[in-house]
Formats: sequence, structure tokens, C-alpha cells
Amino acid sequence: MTTMLARTDRSLLGTWWWTIDRTLLALLALLAAIGVVLVFAASPAVAVRKYGDGTHFIVRHIVFLAPSAAALLLCSLMRPLGVLRLAKALCLVFGAMLVLTFLVGMDINGARRWLGVGALRLQPSEFLKPALAVLVAWLLARQPGLAGLPRTLVLVLPVLALLAAQPDVGMAAVVAGVYGAQLFVAGIAWFWVLGLVGAGALGLWGAYLYLPHFTGRVNDFLHADTLGYQVEQALRAVAAGGLFGRGPGEGVTKFHLPDAHADFIFAATAEEFGIVACLLLVGLFAFIVARSLWRVAETGDRFVQLAAAGLVVQFALQALVNMAVNLNLMPTKGMTLPFISYGGSPFVALAIGMGMLLALTRRGARLEAPR
Repeated sequence: MTTMLARTDRSLLGTWWWTIDRTLLALLALLAAIGVVLVFAASPAVAVRKYGDGTHFIVRHIVFLAPSAAALLLCSLMRPLGVLRLAKALCLVFGAMLVLTFLVGMDINGARRWLGVGALRLQPSEFLKPALAVLVAWLLARQPGLAGLPRTLVLVLPVLALLAAQPDVGMAAVVAGVYGAQLFVAGIAWFWVLGLVGAGALGLWGAYLYLPHFTGRVNDFLHADTLGYQVEQALRAVAAGGLFGRGPGEGVTKFHLPDAHADFIFAATAEEFGIVACLLLVGLFAFIVARSLWRVAETGDRFVQLAAAGLVVQFALQALVNMAVNLNLMPTKGMTLPFISYGGSPFVALAIGMGMLLALTRRGARLEAPR
């Protein structure tokens, strides 16, 4: 493709090719390819139990790859102004859908986080998450310093309240963490950083006191003798894999792990491919994050810097939470491993977010719009 598109090519595709971070794009493609292999290895046992068809999840995963790849590439073609307009549209649509979950949402394990018809399910907060990061960046960048902070609170606090009411404490914590990171990049004083951490701790304490589902998960985490079933099976899988694993398809714990293809795919990977493979996967995630932050540091546009930083932190937090849950380093949370876990609407939402990141980290990206 390099020989087909000259550096002087000013077409949409030519400009995209010579300004996009092709290394970052290739790393994300590699992560998605690894995800196909790992879902293929981990999903048959679960698929047979649930649907009597061992190929059910891998076929659906590959089907979701097409729209996800298209969404990522289309978003990466945008200029920062296009990313901002897309974020506004997503915030309006999925913000309304988030409210609808309380009226017509699907009640699963006492939580109303999904909208759906039949087997089709959609979690609005997954699509709202990247849009919120971009809009917060825009509100902060419109004024010098932290003068835009009050407006961001008007946007973020209602979302956090809705997420806590669903309840989805894990998603609320990720949104709050991304918001805090963006404020830090914007130049908030350390005194207020400590205040935000304290407010977050109080929020988690309140959730522990008043949300029984969250209380149970925290108690299971704190008391080793009451480990949840999935966490116990995940730890057995990690221990059984050793350094180099049992071999592809040879894992046995996945036959007892209900979410081996989704939330606990990292544990299934450890059993079949070993700790070494898991460390390489962690290294790939770390390299993607480091590469993205390096590109963010190069930009001189405040909106681009804040929005891209928020999207990077979002990606990193999701990966960190998933792997920590698999290793029993934090209470269980239904959060997928980015581009690795079985696809669905979260996969598409993640692709949109990373497409936005690719667009914002293009060489020379600036928000060329009236403030």
C-alpha cells in the first residue's frame, strides 16, 4: 500500500495513510487476531453447554469482527472535529438509552444494564464511555486552565449516578478514573487529586454498604474461604498452566468456567498457553498504551491531548481490571479483555473508541473549529 499511495497524495485515503500511526494500527490488529485464536480455544466447551454447538461463539465473534473493524477504520479517517461531532451524537443517543435501561432494561442478576430483544443485547454505557471522555476533553479545552471543570461535572456526575443506580459500580469506577486522569493531564493540583481519590473511596464504601450485590463480591474477595465459583476455577486454571501451558485445546478448567470465553479468557489462556504467553500478552497491552501516550505527548493541541489521554486510560483500565479479576487481585467485575474476549456490542464500542484514538493521534491532528 505504501507504493500505491505517494506522500504527495492529498486524497482522504492518502492523507490518512501518511498521518496514521501505522504501528499502533498494526498492534491493534495483532491483538484482535490473537483474540480470535484465544476465543477459538476457550469457547467450545461453553458453547456446547449452552447451545449444543461448539462453534457458536467463535462464529459470532468473527461476525462481530467485521463491523468492529469497519467502525475502527471509519473513525480513524476522521479529523478531530469529526471525532467531537461523533462523540456528541453518541452521548445523546446512548445517554438516552442509559436512562431507558431503568424503564425497559433487561434485569440480569439484579442489575439493569442492558437493552435488548431476544438474544440481542446492548449495554449503552459501553458506547457512552468513549464519547464522555471526548466531551470532557472538549469542555476542558474550551477555556484556559481548569475553568471548564464545573461544566464537566454537570456532564459526568449524572452519568455516574445512573451507573451506580443500575447498579454498575465497576463501570462507574472506570468512568471516574478516566475523568480523574483527564483532570490530572489538564493540570489539577495535587490537593484536589487527593480529594478526588478520597471521594472515590467514599463512593466505593457507600456502594459496599448499600448495594448487596457489590457487598457480596467484596466479601468474597476479602475472605479466601468464600471465593466465588468463577474466581476459584480461574485460579485453578492459572495454576494448572505452569510456564508453558497444557497446550492448545488441552485445558480442562474451561469445561467448568462459565465465562471462559469472555470475562475469564485470561485464565483460560494461562492454562492452555502458560504464564509466559500471558506475560507476552500483558507486554503487548503495555506497549500499545505506551505507544499511544507517546503519540499523545507529541501533540500541541489541548483538546487532542486530553481526549486521546482519556481514551488511552480507558483502554488500559479495562485491560487491567479484567486481568486483576482473573488473578483474584480485585473483586469480580464483568469487564471484558479488550479485543481478546468474545465480541458483541462491547467489542464494537471498543473499536469506536480506539478508532477515535487513532484519529486523534494522527500526525498534525488539531481541533480546527470555532471555540
